[in-house]
This record gives sequence, C-alpha cells and structure tokens, in this order.
Amino acid sequence: MSEVALRTYGEKSYNSGIEPEALMNIFPFLSVNHACDETLQWVGQQLSQAGLRAVQTFDLHTARAGFQDCSCPNHGTEECDCQMVVLLVYGKASEPETLILHGNDGQAWLSIAEIPGQRTNTNVISAIRNALERELPAAI
Repeated sequence: MSEVALRTYGEKSYNSGIEPEALMNIFPFLSVNHACDETLQWVGQQLSQAGLRAVQTFDLHTARAGFQDCSCPNHGTEECDCQMVVLLVYGKASEPETLILHGNDGQAWLSIAEIPGQRTNTNVISAIRNALERELPAAI
C-alpha cells in the first residue's frame, strides 16, 4: 500500500489509468489550529457522539515508514509533521462518505471527498459537518 501511495508503480504513476473526470474533488470545509494527530482524536470523539462510525483506511506516517529517503515535498526533509489520514464515515446507510484530514505545522484541514458522478449520502455528509462544526476544539 505504501508503494502505491508514495511511489510510481512501474513506469506509470499508480493513478495514471483513472479518467480525469473520476478524480476526487477535495476542498477543506474546516480548519483546526491543532496538529493532525490531535485533531484525529477529537474528530473520532465528535463523530462517535453524533452516532457516526469512522474507520481509518490510510495514515501517511504509516505509509512513509517503509521509505528511508522519502523527503517531504513541503518541508524538503524526512523529518516533518505533514500528515494525511483518510476515514470512511458510516451513518445508518451502508455506504460511507470519505473524510480526509490533512495537516502540517500545527494546523489541520478537514475535507469530504467528492467524486464526480458518484452518488453521495447527503444525510451522512450533513451529520459529519454538524458534528465537527458545532464545537471547534479550543484545546485538545
């Protein structure tokens, strides 16, 4: 998985076969003044209190662990605090929505992935946004 997330596969990038119109649109809806890992804990609590279930499917720190010469494109070093976490968030429906946390330098941004042409569950999206926007963390 880490090779897929961080490197090319063969001579082509891992997502070169994906049609451009199928790529995700990712626009942050919330910015939090805490590190991504701290924000992840808060997000989990908020979603759980709202009756939503989150399943973590990707962690950039874990994916980078297998590469010793994987420098950060933002900081230019191997030692950085960039993080990306992908969560599948389930409501009462069987299909989840994808919540992405991305952060660095003590700041985190939250986005709901939207794939053009793919049906979304507006109830789950609304529940996610309501759970996270109603009470921003002063301290985590």
